[in-house]
Amino acid sequence: MFAIVEIAGLQYKVEQDQKLFVNRLKGDKGAKVSFDKVLLTVNGKATVGAPAVDGITVDAEIVDHVQADKVIIFKKKRRKGYAKKNGHRQQLTQIVITGITGFDNKKSEKKENKKSEAVATGNADSDTVNFSEDHELNYHLKKHSLSQSKDNRETLTTLAGEYKTAEGKNVLTHQEVDTLIEKNISQFKELKK
Repeated sequence: MFAIVEIAGLQYKVEQDQKLFVNRLKGDKGAKVSFDKVLLTVNGKATVGAPAVDGITVDAEIVDHVQADKVIIFKKKRRKGYAKKNGHRQQLTQIVITGITGFDNKKSEKKENKKSEAVATGNADSDTVNFSEDHELNYHLKKHSLSQSKDNRETLTTLAGEYKTAEGKNVLTHQEVDTLIEKNISQFKELKK
């Protein structure tokens, strides 16, 4: 289980009990900090945020405030008598990741939502037609020897929308889509042979 989280403007791949150095954070040694801008999580399967994953937080504890190794900046121009030497030490905070929270709540909510939807409609995902997927619409059009053109897909989508509002349904099964095509077959363009 890991997550990609944005901390102080930079993105880090973090796991539980991992120690890492980040740009200086506000807070004293031993203070608890929490980061909610989680861009991606992997806990069995990947969840990508848009831009952040809702409900997931990364908890950490500040171990120490330190300075990075000195970086020397030396500038010189030949034959001009110009030479500058400068140094820089970046201010860092060492943190340890104490945990990534929010997975359990999210999983249980999703399972409950899926179960309630399946019970309410009496259908599983594989039994219903997703009208945003062209390949599902093409399957039904091809099944009835109709052209798989964009016009036919749009006609099928509008007919399905009208049928849903008339019947008060949210989803349609494959059988309902087939009967809908059979009833309104005159509105579709036939396959050119």
